[in-house]
Amino acid sequence: METNETKTLEHLRKLTALHFQTLKPANDKSKAYIAQIKFVNYYDLGCVITDMLKLCILALDEETHKFSEKNKNESINVSLILETVLHLFPMDEFEFLSDVSEMVGGDS
Repeated sequence: METNETKTLEHLRKLTALHFQTLKPANDKSKAYIAQIKFVNYYDLGCVITDMLKLCILALDEETHKFSEKNKNESINVSLILETVLHLFPMDEFEFLSDVSEMVGGDS
């Protein structure tokens, strides 16, 4: 039985190495993890940050802040926000969990 458990543990380690890509351990001694999002350049990063802030402001007080009336370029790029959120979903980890579920004997 011990051999089977060793094989199972080794298989889990391989699956973990293959699928757990979204969170990387921080380089300090904390138990924190870092999620990385890729951007084309600093301007792209700036656009995402400002659009997120605008969206939050509008969600809090729609009447006070009318960005789109001032300048058409200041409208919120909802598509960009949704794309960023989509990149935050840890699909590799979800796939790993499915693999583990199959390995241990069932899809519950």
